Amino acid sequence: MDTPPLDTNQFDAAVIGAVFTNAGLVGWRDTSLVEAARDAGLDLVRLRIRFPDKAAVLLRFGTMADQAALAATPATGVPRDRLFDAVMARFDQLQAHRDGVLALMEALRFDPATTLLLYGTTLRSMKWMLDAAGIPSQGLTGQLRIHGLLAVWTYALRAWERDGGSDLPATMAAVDRALDRAMQAEALLPFNRAPEPFPPEPFPAEPPLADPLPDAPPPESPTLLSSPGIASTPDGPEVL
Repeated sequence: MDTPPLDTNQFDAAVIGAVFTNAGLVGWRDTSLVEAARDAGLDLVRLRIRFPDKAAVLLRFGTMADQAALAATPATGVPRDRLFDAVMARFDQLQAHRDGVLALMEALRFDPATTLLLYGTTLRSMKWMLDAAGIPSQGLTGQLRIHGLLAVWTYALRAWERDGGSDLPATMAAVDRALDRAMQAEALLPFNRAPEPFPPEPFPAEPPLADPLPDAPPPESPTLLSSPGIASTPDGPEVL
């Protein structure tokens, strides 16, 4: 009985798995896209259509990791906790191809072109996770949050490299600390500080004609993981 052909998602996942498996054995630089696919019994014609080079494999892998992160992000709850779930779901995708991803990370130290490519795509991934967690990523503040989350990801990625636990306890702890540190850092930014009081008037003010209205309470300052109308946790810990 003939095996039914793989659909697009299955084929892409098979190619990604084959490439990372090969990279874990011989290193990323020495991995051949054609040889990896041939070893896995995959159609080379279809491979050429879907993946013209290894960079295309990395871009598709990043997209699939983002999809897993978005699927794991709760629709409700504290934004900080929702973001934590998204980040950890993305690490789960890396963990599924651990040896190959580690080989890739080693090769990136000597491959500035691929590093630059992944920098741009990773920034886009950070924006998606912020938006999914209910944390605004628009404007100048949004750009700072995107780069702040990239620092969180980079810091946790270093912990993941050394994490030997199957449940990634060290990675989870690193994400926890880094998110808390990011919250603390944003709270110190100038646009989150209370405005300075006006200096005293040089002359006595005229007496009011009527009782003034009571002062309105100052608005709460947003943080990286909270925005007006969104609750956040006060706890707080380690960024890149």
